[in-house]
Amino acid sequence: MTFTLGSVTGKLARHTALIAALALTGCGSMSKDETADWDANKLYSEAKSLMAKKDYDPAIKMFEKLEARYPYGRYAQQAQLDTAYAYYKSGEPDLAILSADRFIKLHPNHSDVDYAYYLKGLANFNEDLGVLGGVVNKDLTQRDPRAALEAFEAFRELIERFPNSKYVADSRMRMQYLVNTLAAHEIHVARYYYRRGAYVAAVNRCQSVIARYPNAPSHEEALFLLVASYDRLKLDTLRDDAERVLRQNFPNSKYFSKGTGEWWKRWD
Repeated sequence: MTFTLGSVTGKLARHTALIAALALTGCGSMSKDETADWDANKLYSEAKSLMAKKDYDPAIKMFEKLEARYPYGRYAQQAQLDTAYAYYKSGEPDLAILSADRFIKLHPNHSDVDYAYYLKGLANFNEDLGVLGGVVNKDLTQRDPRAALEAFEAFRELIERFPNSKYVADSRMRMQYLVNTLAAHEIHVARYYYRRGAYVAAVNRCQSVIARYPNAPSHEEALFLLVASYDRLKLDTLRDDAERVLRQNFPNSKYFSKGTGEWWKRWD
């Protein structure tokens, strides 16, 4: 069969027309975006309504539409902050932190930037609860204290930058919890080392607790483990110094045992 240039061109033209017709048909069958004509106020109101219903994923998409269409002005700024909150409430701490950091970078002088720091701390804090929040029956030597440390830093920065913020009081309480938790984590690791005969490593962990978390409840056990570790290392002078400090600070310590001069060995 012989094809002429004209016949090929005609077929291509008809093929192109068919594709165009199918495309138009497809477009006509697609649902129209009902938000296409909405202004910034309506988009924001709808997103907040979805948030109130705890429909966080569609709320986030609505905030994204708002920012894409109206990137300037107070609605876009508030949408960025609300997006961080929506990610936090929907159990996406990493995305919440990224969104809060973005808001802080873009609007360092915003009247609500203190809340962005607070939200960043909260997101890390709640992630910490899943990692370090319970010591019992968990091997914390396998855990990463990064979230707790980053939460602490976010709250600390909030308090230092915005001492009059309404979020300061709650941030202080959470920081105290984090201090106690981080100290408990260090002690757990110190115990781990001690029980495996790594006495120098145990000493280092205990000294870290004493230096960095002097008011934490774990301070008492840190001193006790120092006594026991120094004894194992046959560093009698350091052992006696640690025992003296322990007795001065915790005269009624639960680790003392009457009737023996080597009470620390009963812990093994």
